[in-house]
Amino acid sequence: MQSVYEAAGGSEGLLRLAEAWHARVMADEVVSHAFSHGFHPQHSQRLAAYWTEALGGPAAYSGAYGDQTSVVQIHSGNGPHEEMDRRAIECFDQAMQDVGLAAAGPVRQVLHDYFAWATTTEMARYHQSADDVPEGMSIPRWSWNGLQR
Repeated sequence: MQSVYEAAGGSEGLLRLAEAWHARVMADEVVSHAFSHGFHPQHSQRLAAYWTEALGGPAAYSGAYGDQTSVVQIHSGNGPHEEMDRRAIECFDQAMQDVGLAAAGPVRQVLHDYFAWATTTEMARYHQSADDVPEGMSIPRWSWNGLQR
């Protein structure tokens, strides 16, 4: 069976999706606030590498950039932000449409479920402080059946 990573177009497909999502969030008045302090010049490439690994592809992120701890720390210590999360998920859904992922196909629903979970659970877990994030976390893997344990 094909992995979610493969069904989403592999590394190239996920890079297109990351670029489309980034363009959407930068145009959103609420979500763009998360980037107001600046962002890595290769944000889309790094995000695509993270998704590659999380969705069943090679260890593109942890092999080059860091582990889950470093990712979660970047997203921590900012207090609750449910409205921003909701809008980021809407931007993701629109980005999937922008890159031509079939609305009726199962990959789009699985990607939506993954992104919504990652946004509202993994990246939102440590509202108080990035110092609360445990060391040595590995990137969670997501498949057609959801989170792999």
